[in-house]
Amino acid sequence: MTGRVLAIPFDRGGATRFLPWLVALMVFLASLSLAAVMTLQRALSGWDASLAGTMTVELPPAPSPPANAGQNKNPAPNDGNLAAALALLRATPGISAAEPLGRDAVSGLIAPFLGNALTPDDLELPILIDVRIDRGAAPDLADLKAHLDAASPGAIIDDHRLWLGRLLVFARSVEITALLILALIGVVAVLTVMFVTRTGLLVHREAIELLHLMGARDGYIAHQFEREALRLGLVGGVAGLLLSGLTLLALGHAAGASAFLGDAVNLIPALHLKGWNWAVLAGLPLAAGLVAGLTARLTVLATLLRLP
Repeated sequence: MTGRVLAIPFDRGGATRFLPWLVALMVFLASLSLAAVMTLQRALSGWDASLAGTMTVELPPAPSPPANAGQNKNPAPNDGNLAAALALLRATPGISAAEPLGRDAVSGLIAPFLGNALTPDDLELPILIDVRIDRGAAPDLADLKAHLDAASPGAIIDDHRLWLGRLLVFARSVEITALLILALIGVVAVLTVMFVTRTGLLVHREAIELLHLMGARDGYIAHQFEREALRLGLVGGVAGLLLSGLTLLALGHAAGASAFLGDAVNLIPALHLKGWNWAVLAGLPLAAGLVAGLTARLTVLATLLRLP
């Protein structure tokens, strides 16, 4: 008996027709949530690698050069305060390097917002100093600020670690929310398969009772429901994955199309997924099928044990 295929007419159960669609919807939502988590993790790693261990010191704008200095294409600014600030920063324990940003670097910073028509000479921009911090022994910022005020009144310390820490807290909360959504989708998927399986047991109750009279074991009957749920879960999972893939590609295209200010600002966040990210998403249909099959098997076994 166990070597033969059980001819249970699953196609007659109306509830099973909706299972692939429900699984497709769940895999679609799970794919989008997982893609968002992986994109956020990659962005956080990039921000932490590029900004951790750095800070910026802003000095008041240098006085405007005299009118007769216009004949010189690159008049020397009054960098007395700059020299004093650099000497102080480089002598401070915990600071490994301090270099002022040149005009080209400052122009690159303002170009995405103001274009190339204006130069730092046309605007009273602060003097920026890029400071590298020794991660093992960070300087005392309060003491450093006091000494900077004496060397260059009006100096401002922009510690990237402060706002980066707040950004990390916010990003982690978003990440946890997305993972909770994934967990909720998994719970809903299990409950859905349980409902559909129990409905199938009621629809095919007479056939199951007849098979019991013929000597069929509970495990044999459960295997048939497990196999059908696995098949439907895989079909729905593949459909949901294809739909989510098209959605992610469309979002990526929309992010590129919505970029302005020289690609510096995107109205729609860009989704940057690597090859292994797509591989993880590709495993969702298999996971959905396995969850559906295992849930159906356990549901059938638990239900048949309660039958007289």
